Amino acid sequence: MCATCLRAQSACICGWIRPVEAQAELLILQHPLEVGNAKNSARLLHLCVRGSSMVVGEAFDGAELDGLLRAHGRTPVLLYPDTAGDQLLPTPPLMPALPATSLRLVLLDATWRKSRKMLYLNPALQRLPRLALQEVAPSNYRIRKAHAQHQLSSLEAAARALGQLEGSTEGLGPLFDAFDGFVTQQASYVRA
Repeated sequence: MCATCLRAQSACICGWIRPVEAQAELLILQHPLEVGNAKNSARLLHLCVRGSSMVVGEAFDGAELDGLLRAHGRTPVLLYPDTAGDQLLPTPPLMPALPATSLRLVLLDATWRKSRKMLYLNPALQRLPRLALQEVAPSNYRIRKAHAQHQLSSLEAAARALGQLEGSTEGLGPLFDAFDGFVTQQASYVRA
């Protein structure tokens, strides 16, 4: 077992780590069912984005979650599509007009169904401003079945969101390179 990527040595993804500096901090809340998933890109994302945090859980202690969300005095924003039609969720506050250097991007790493459950179980997440991705290009995540072309992996979604916050994905190119290598490696296992 690789101590860095937490995968079997034969499936180690450390060769794809491409360190990047993001202006916004990144907090990945990973659903427990994603931890052992071989097709999961969140661990690679965490290893690439310097200063990112990754915490596993579904329902978090309110005080612990609040501490994670507001670490280093950053303003947290949740990467999540608009839920305006969902009457079970409160209307989130507007996205703050702050520079990326003041923000903490919160990513729920889970299936859509499980991410929605995480949102329902954690009122602190419900109260966060939402960042929805704009102009989503088709995913390169060919190793996992998606219901639509615009459904992205966690790594792709986070990279695009960080680029949206920063006004450019130019400095985040290494993340996309890391993802392409990861996908190629995973696809080779399917063919073998």
